[in-house]
Amino acid sequence: METTILSSDMVDARVAPKGSLEHLSQEEIAKLLDSGQGGLYPLFRKCALAVLNSGSNIDDARVIFEKYKDFDLRIVRQAWGIKLEIKNAPAAAFVDGVMIRGLKEHLFAVLRDVVFISNEIVESSRFDLTSSSSITNAVFHILRNARVLELQMRPNLVVCWGGHSIRRIEYDYTKKVGYELGLRSLDVCTGCGPGAMKGPMKGATIGHSKQRIVDGRYLGVTEPGIIAAEPPNPIVSQLVIMPDIEKRLEAFVRLGHGIVVFPGGAGTAEEILYLLGILLDPANRDLPFPLVFTGPADSAEYFEQIHRFIGSTLGSAAQSRYQMIIDDPAAVARAMVQGLAQVRDFRRQASDSYGFNWLLKIPLDFQLPFEVTHASMRALRLSRDQPVHERAANLRRAFSGIVAGNIKEYGINAIERHGPYELAGEPSIMEPLDRLLRSFVAQGRMKFTGAEYTPCYRLVA
Repeated sequence: METTILSSDMVDARVAPKGSLEHLSQEEIAKLLDSGQGGLYPLFRKCALAVLNSGSNIDDARVIFEKYKDFDLRIVRQAWGIKLEIKNAPAAAFVDGVMIRGLKEHLFAVLRDVVFISNEIVESSRFDLTSSSSITNAVFHILRNARVLELQMRPNLVVCWGGHSIRRIEYDYTKKVGYELGLRSLDVCTGCGPGAMKGPMKGATIGHSKQRIVDGRYLGVTEPGIIAAEPPNPIVSQLVIMPDIEKRLEAFVRLGHGIVVFPGGAGTAEEILYLLGILLDPANRDLPFPLVFTGPADSAEYFEQIHRFIGSTLGSAAQSRYQMIIDDPAAVARAMVQGLAQVRDFRRQASDSYGFNWLLKIPLDFQLPFEVTHASMRALRLSRDQPVHERAANLRRAFSGIVAGNIKEYGINAIERHGPYELAGEPSIMEPLDRLLRSFVAQGRMKFTGAEYTPCYRLVA
């Protein structure tokens, strides 16, 4: 590796790939260097900068991109392969002039997924991305290409959801839960960012170490719209970049054998509504999927608020699909072990894969990308005259829009130009929604603590 230290904040470097994509075709290189419409350079640059900015406490994508506005990278052709020439990279990604190995692996995981998704998913004629089964097939191929569909002896992958902006006591609790999971030989998958996405992985590494497990998996799944605000944490051993938030969510529920939810904000509520909406579909009534809400004793009220909101908007059937365990990390891990045994038995009897949950039915409403605009947010139907899983799908979209307005570059820009997104619906849904959102704001769960939060949404009659 060749490096030039420009300042305490920025470094120039040349790095070679390790383990994947040592070679690119001429067409692939041309697309990666193309900054015009249809070119991959803007997407690759954004994701690469997010990876190298790991550890940042800034969750405003525009601030990050402005700070490193001179960041640049180019592909250098060599007789024996390629190198990446990086200009004005965050200095924190290097130690004594050498890029941290984990960040280097993440950087080339970005390159791998950006190239594969463009060539094999978007531009090929193999996948009809308006068809439910074809979307699932595309998700499968992205995960297989990333080599995360490893043969496992038994279902043991626990997905952990939760906020990137949580209190220290909550972060420490996520580590304790991860530790108990690791002691029981369970692996961890998260959204790969900080906070509740980092803590369980950090705890699991200690649990695995005590059990002398050397091949523990710490799988991170992200997407371009959120990667800058939630850069991959350094513990992630396998990183996958999905094309959009919907395919990211599908990857979680297809890969994971059970899910633990920690305290969070709008993004966590979006994930909860996504999963409950799917589980409420009659086709999934008998499919086992362990789901636990948990946090320290100080977070009990947070989960009571979530529980009341779910009851008010989706009903008792939705509440029956999860259990709440407060301030007991070992009990959470035991519940997962018990639930995963049921998953194993069910999939064995149904001859379904341990590595990819093919039998889970995901309605098309949960798979099609939701383009967040002022018009699309205002047009969401939030009423009771629709099946409960469809209501959950629209509530999920509402929270997706709030996430975009909070931390995604295009959403922040849209709010500045046109004002807050408007959400309208029946009072019996809007009132619980208002209470929940107000509690998120009051508890500082919308963004990293600091400046006073200005809502990116407005609820109207």
